[in-house]
This record gives sequence, C-alpha cells and structure tokens, in this order.
Amino acid sequence: MASTDTSSGISTHTSGKNGGPGGTTTIADNVVATIAGIAVRESDGIYALGGSASRALGSVRDRMAKTPDPSRGVKVEVGETQTAVDVDVIVEYGEPIAEDAKDIRTRVTDAVETMTGLEVVEININVLDVHLPGSDDEGEDGGRRSDRVQ
Repeated sequence: MASTDTSSGISTHTSGKNGGPGGTTTIADNVVATIAGIAVRESDGIYALGGSASRALGSVRDRMAKTPDPSRGVKVEVGETQTAVDVDVIVEYGEPIAEDAKDIRTRVTDAVETMTGLEVVEININVLDVHLPGSDDEGEDGGRRSDRVQ
C-alpha cells in the first residue's frame, strides 16, 4: 500500500446527466492518506502516528519543508469506489486502546467517505507503543546530561 504515490488513485466517471458537464475526477492516494491522518490526529488518546524510525525521518523532513506531513504513519490502498486504510499509532498510557481504535475507525470513515465519496472497507490499526506521561523522544532524563559524565 502506498501513501504518497500521486499517480494512483480512483477515477469516478460522470456522464453529464442533469445538465452538468461530463468528466473524470481522480483522487490520489496521498489525498486519502492525508484526510485519514488528520482524522486520526483528532482522536483522543493518540500521542503520535508512525513508528520511531518514521517519526525521526519525518521530523527531519518536516523541519526542511517547514510543514508537517499529516499522512505520516498512514498507508492507503485506493480502488475505483473503495479504500482500505492502515494506521500506525502510539497511544497515551492509561487510555482504553479498544475505545481509541473504535474512535479512530469512526473518525476516519466519516472523514474519508464524506470528503471523497469512497467506501472505507477496512481500517487496520497497529498500536506500536505506549507513551508514558513525562517522557519524551530525547530519553527518560528529558534530554538532560547524566551526572556520570561531563
């Protein structure tokens, strides 16, 4: 499944009925991935999307581009009328993971189906880690130097 391949996507053909002009609408995979990524980030109990390697590479890319990538941690497969979504998340400690997953599925389905007209047939959620309160990506000591070395 590709999340950023703009050459693939779905095509919806319209025949021009009801007096409107005909034509083709193509929705790229990265559009669906971006919509899904934003919907996941709006869910309660989610600390981050993507694994540690993905987040590290993404943070470098974000700093260079000066904009975050909302599709990080999201992969999609788009067909003519349906889509499937895979999401990698890190949850906050103490959050009910099953309820968070249900909330993610509801939000992603609503957002993708409303904005694209595609039927969401599957949302796979991979919980990669649990974020502990007070911890950050710099280590348990909060980025401070150890007293053992100078």
